[in-house]
Formats: sequence, C-alpha cells, structure tokens
Amino acid sequence: MRHVELDAVVVGESAQAVYESLARFDRFPELAPHVSSTTVHGTPTAKEAASSWELHFRSGLLRWTETDHFARDEGEIRFEQSEGDFDTFTGKWAFTQQGADVGVHFEVDFDFGIPSLQGILDPIAERVIKETVAWAVTGLFEHTRLRGDVELGTPADAAAV
Repeated sequence: MRHVELDAVVVGESAQAVYESLARFDRFPELAPHVSSTTVHGTPTAKEAASSWELHFRSGLLRWTETDHFARDEGEIRFEQSEGDFDTFTGKWAFTQQGADVGVHFEVDFDFGIPSLQGILDPIAERVIKETVAWAVTGLFEHTRLRGDVELGTPADAAAV
C-alpha cells in the first residue's frame, strides 16, 4: 500500500472558499495537465456524490470512480474508489483556517494489487497524483505555497508522463 500526502498553504483566503473551489472536481481537467477528464455524478451541495476520473498515466489512462463524502462543517472531503484500476484507493482532503491563510492537506492510500509491478507503477502513480493536486491548488489560487517534495514543471512536461 502506497501512502501519498501533499500540504499547501493558500494565502489570504477563507477555508470555506478554498473548500468549495477544490470540491469542484469537474474543473480539474482545465487545471491539471495529468487529468484527461472528470465526471461528477451528483450535485455540488450534496453530502455524498461520486466522481469518475481519467488521468494520463504512462502510455494510457488510469481510470476510477470514487464515492465522495463532503463534510463541509468539518472542512473535509473523504473519498474511496468504488470501481476502477486500483485494488484500493482511499483518502481525504482537509481544509483548516490558519489565521488569514488556509492549510490544505491531501492524502491518499492506494494499491494496484500487482506486487510484481509495485516498484514500477507506484512511484509513477504517486507523482501523477501529487502533481495533479498541486496543479489544481496552484491553478485555483495564485498565492499558494506548496510544502514537501513536489516540483511542478510546465504542463508539457506533465503530459509526458
């Protein structure tokens, strides 16, 4: 099982505004070059919905549908794959007001269920997922500081994965 985390600070925003913007998964294809498409099944204000994702991965697409649980009052979005290319895929987004700024925490645990390819697939998937989240946050909020070991190149670089 691979565990991936990304932390960011969005400067000068409210946690609710950042939450609502990042909960719009339908916008991710325009924000993150790894995202080929997203389809949201449900209404934006629902407590539970589903979303289907296609990410450019190696020379094909990585696909899954997840159940999304929106806990706006707690500042969390939890998700779990209901079908798709992963054997296991579950995680959360968390948004916390930190004075005038917002802390964004994303984490996911995933497993393709193919032990013999774990050393090849997992690092690529980790990078694609982490960069997708980073591209989305920085694309929506210009004044964002990413924490940790994520380096965003150009969209053309990202498309070469």
